[in-house]
Amino acid sequence: MTSCWVLTDGKAGTENQCIGLAEAMGLSPVIKRVSLAAPWKSVSPYLRLAGLSCVREKDCLSPPWPDLLVASGRQSVEPALAIKQASCGKTFLVQVQDPHVSAKRFDLVIVPRHDRLRGENVMVTRGALCRITKGKLESAARAFSGRFDHLPHPRVAVLIGGASSAYRLPVALAEKMVQDLSALPAGLMVTASRRTGGEQAEILRRGLSGKNVCFWDGTGDNPYFAMLAAADAILVTSDSASMASEAATTGKPIYILSLEGGSKKFGRFHALMEMDGVSRPFAGKIENWNYTPFSDTADAATRVKGMMMERKLWHE
Repeated sequence: MTSCWVLTDGKAGTENQCIGLAEAMGLSPVIKRVSLAAPWKSVSPYLRLAGLSCVREKDCLSPPWPDLLVASGRQSVEPALAIKQASCGKTFLVQVQDPHVSAKRFDLVIVPRHDRLRGENVMVTRGALCRITKGKLESAARAFSGRFDHLPHPRVAVLIGGASSAYRLPVALAEKMVQDLSALPAGLMVTASRRTGGEQAEILRRGLSGKNVCFWDGTGDNPYFAMLAAADAILVTSDSASMASEAATTGKPIYILSLEGGSKKFGRFHALMEMDGVSRPFAGKIENWNYTPFSDTADAATRVKGMMMERKLWHE
């Protein structure tokens, strides 16, 4: 059986992309989280001199090396390349997202199209990779059967992120969200994230209440997949390309809730989503439309497996 490691700095968004790729290949990856020691934390991946000695807990990275290594995040680049070298080329290395060093050092680099990296061994996807599959949505719908039955249609999943390097969710905007969402003639299934902020999350929780709302407060099993399965439409805050990409696997209408801030990179992402007819800015109403759902993770899995089989690195 093909062995697989996922190597990240522990950030949930990037780690889930790597896990999603491994799962789409039918693998159960071993999760490896790394933190680089000084001074490598500041200069990686631009100065490659340390190898595995740059990792704080290097004992977690020791042979036997995996057949497949899926890595993501700036701190993963140096140890991932060191593992490939230590394996004498027997480890197939996939880097998810732009590693900010030459893509030629990896067997494959997978980036979303709003990133500008291109090359012979660069696979460009429509959005971010994810763990969502039709089977998982169906399983979640069964696990949470009846949870949302009392909500009127259209049922709208509201996925709220928050503060990031590019975006802000101030208190005043959280209060406006409550007003705008409360005015919708719809059933709301709402979930916030760790980045939403304590005060903002409390404003949303208190304001979005009543018989037409299910607000997950973080206790009990996470109904996130079940919300996507039950939704007629999905609202996503503008700070998360990952959540928007996950929503786009469903083929359901996606509305973008704007936060303060932004960046050129996120601007390209949202512009391309709108151009493809996948998403629209939220303007206070819910409509219905169709588009081709994202299949990036399955497509990437097919390509990686095919490349590994060609090099006789895939083991059934």
